[in-house]
Amino acid sequence: MDAKMENQLELVEKSYDKTIEFGKKGINLYNDLPEYITNDPDYPIFQKMIIEGGTSDSDRKEIRDYLSPNTNMKFIDLGCCLNLMFRGYDKWPSTYHGVDISSKTIQLLDEFVTKKQLPIGSLYCGSIHEVPFDTNYFDIGACIGVLEYFEKDFVARAIIEAHRIIKPNGKLVLDIPDIGSPECRIMMIIEEHLGRPDKFDLSFQEFEDMLKNYFEIDKKEKFGPMIQYFLSCKK
Repeated sequence: MDAKMENQLELVEKSYDKTIEFGKKGINLYNDLPEYITNDPDYPIFQKMIIEGGTSDSDRKEIRDYLSPNTNMKFIDLGCCLNLMFRGYDKWPSTYHGVDISSKTIQLLDEFVTKKQLPIGSLYCGSIHEVPFDTNYFDIGACIGVLEYFEKDFVARAIIEAHRIIKPNGKLVLDIPDIGSPECRIMMIIEEHLGRPDKFDLSFQEFEDMLKNYFEIDKKEKFGPMIQYFLSCKK
């Protein structure tokens, strides 16, 4: 991994660690934004997103409907954040495995799992481009709100790794930023302020060309500042 990629991973890690630490104190950093952001003409779009369901699209009904989790399935949540706690993934019948770069996130999830005595598979602190799971291990997966932080080379490695660990015909939902949309523009400004700048540098066509050797695109949908892809694993 080159130094630029390592530096970006470190920025994302530190930013989410900070978000967790402030969250434990009851402080939501999205509610404490500087005036240059709150006075931005696109800021009301961000406020509308918050009212309509927050800044995360991990808990969309469409994701669960597409992945159709059942008790015989292993599910990998790549860049899991706190989905297990706040996005209903603890209610899924599939066996949950989470990966996140933030050690504070994994620590909090560990505490949550212990307190609730949840029968999950594993929690792993590390980057999604290199995970400690066997080939063809997972039936279903998600990678929501992650790829926007990274440039082409990392995105390619993350897709190859996701393809490796998901079974033939397994399903994956992931998203990328809808660059150029006002929703994405204001989110990128906010994410940079939070210390985790978006670095995504692919057009839709370039991204889909990257996918085609690994996944079949069953459908794609715009949601807020992101485009979600619903994929079947080709092997």
